[in-house]
Amino acid sequence: MKYTKTKAVLNQLVADLGQMSMIIHQTHWYMRGPNFLKLHPLMDEFMEEIDSQLDVISERLIALDGSPYSTLKEMAENTKIQDWPGEWDKTTPERLAHLVDGYRYLEDLYQHGIEVSDVEKDFSTQDIFIGLKTAIEKKIWMIQAELGSAPEIDE
Repeated sequence: MKYTKTKAVLNQLVADLGQMSMIIHQTHWYMRGPNFLKLHPLMDEFMEEIDSQLDVISERLIALDGSPYSTLKEMAENTKIQDWPGEWDKTTPERLAHLVDGYRYLEDLYQHGIEVSDVEKDFSTQDIFIGLKTAIEKKIWMIQAELGSAPEIDE
């Protein structure tokens, strides 16, 4: 079998992107306070981007003869992104910081995928990983800017 490690990263991304979509959705639902009118619709855009990444990653895994996780149970059992209960006790900045944590994890996982796919010489998947990692880094920068912080991507 070819690309065993690359396929493992792809399937991990399936679980984690599914989880990240729910975390963004929760942020969308439980948001209150300053900047609500600006941030609430922005979360729809964030979800669309993550859902699009999930589709690209899943389809690439299928193209490599892999089997993506396809149930909520599988995703919940395999994700490494922490969630929070749906409660009103978190501020919008806390919720945005939680999103940054999830995006940073995805950034690291994409980097791992870049390295693994390089070793396995799956340059098509590596190209996907590079593009999606770049999009994640931009999202980190944007949210960090909203929080009044530097991106801190190079740390």
